[in-house]
Amino acid sequence: MGGIVVKVDEDLFDLVPGYLKNRRQDIENMRARLAEGDFESVQSKGHSMKGSGGGYGFAEITEIGGLIEKAAKEKNGVAVGELIIRLEDYLCNIEVVRDDAEA
Repeated sequence: MGGIVVKVDEDLFDLVPGYLKNRRQDIENMRARLAEGDFESVQSKGHSMKGSGGGYGFAEITEIGGLIEKAAKEKNGVAVGELIIRLEDYLCNIEVVRDDAEA
């Protein structure tokens, strides 16, 4: 694992592996859709990530998702490709820890 530590709410901790697995699948899906020129599908995936990332404690996924959505809407394949790589790099370098600290 890499050096990006993400604290996840204790109530969501058990859901995170599945969530992250789905984001990794999204990477492959978006690459395939991008290769086909299907910007609408890529835009939809970006929108979905923009809406879900923060709820799981992954602000970076929210940010990247929003940028993917925007780039796909503009049909900017180069930017989409770079953002997919950024997402992949992020997912490869995060370490998820349980945030059980009491406020």
